[in-house]
Amino acid sequence: MPSLTIKDIPEEVLAKLRVRAVTDRRSMSKEAIHLLGLALSANAEDEPARLREQARAQVETWTRLSGRWQSDVDADTEIEALYAARSGGRAVDL
Repeated sequence: MPSLTIKDIPEEVLAKLRVRAVTDRRSMSKEAIHLLGLALSANAEDEPARLREQARAQVETWTRLSGRWQSDVDADTEIEALYAARSGGRAVDL
């Protein structure tokens, strides 16, 4: 598979790429390829609208669920249990 070296990347662009890679659980290279693919696709202008729609749907779901949680333990104990049950995810090589 071909490769590409990119020189003189501004520090702020590199920092943003690093954050996006961690957030999306991808390597920096995979994230750069993903973002290039989005930018070059015919649907690139639809991506912000899709992300806004996803965020709106999440907020709507959280709003519907708010105030419905019932538990026999206090909130701090519940939060500790949730954090303890989480996996660490996969390692990301930056």
